[in-house]
Amino acid sequence: MAGNSRRLYKDGVFHSQWNATRPLSNGVWDLLFLPALFRQPQATQRVLVLGVGGGAVINTFTTLLNPQEIVGVELDPVHIKIAREHFLLPGAPVKLHQADAVEWIDGYQGDRFDVVVEDLFTEQAGEPVKAVAVGKTWFRKLQRLLRPGGVLTINFEGPEQMREAGLAYCGTLGSRPDIRYQFSQPSYGNSVCAFLEVPGSPAKLRTNLSELLRAYPACRASGQKFKVRKVV
Repeated sequence: MAGNSRRLYKDGVFHSQWNATRPLSNGVWDLLFLPALFRQPQATQRVLVLGVGGGAVINTFTTLLNPQEIVGVELDPVHIKIAREHFLLPGAPVKLHQADAVEWIDGYQGDRFDVVVEDLFTEQAGEPVKAVAVGKTWFRKLQRLLRPGGVLTINFEGPEQMREAGLAYCGTLGSRPDIRYQFSQPSYGNSVCAFLEVPGSPAKLRTNLSELLRAYPACRASGQKFKVRKVV
């Protein structure tokens, strides 16, 4: 605990932070949620989160968009236990699976999702590192999980890793347009990339965000310091 915030650390790596009074607090977890606002808020009804951590991203979706169902996949059973007992909001429409994300996806046969968030990291020498190589095979697996017009969001260690993955992504598109947006926050080195199937508008995203935050003045008072730019 830190004031009203709950935080999850493992091996020196900061995995999650959640404050119910500030569902957006200028953390890297905000960046994993924000690409969903390229869509109309009510259009996001099914969400998949790969890499639950403490559940901060799941709570943000639950609080601000209230989808019908959120599915979370997490390898670490300790994270699952902490998320269930200390982080996740009671009564939220969340289903958690303790599993390897790659194996879970390979065996998944259910309905597709409006939003897929890939935040798969592990720890190495006290630093977070990507747990899955983001290449053509991985992109194709993730794309098969999306409904038409869905949003895929991936957290990368930094811009160079994001650019390298972008080359693989373009190799999966065929005749489809390349629509990517980079999200960043000055306090974090991560680069979060949103991969869209239909054109998006950062201005519309910010309008949707402003409407959601009317109910949370603490978020508005702190300001939203993220940057979003189209990747070309």
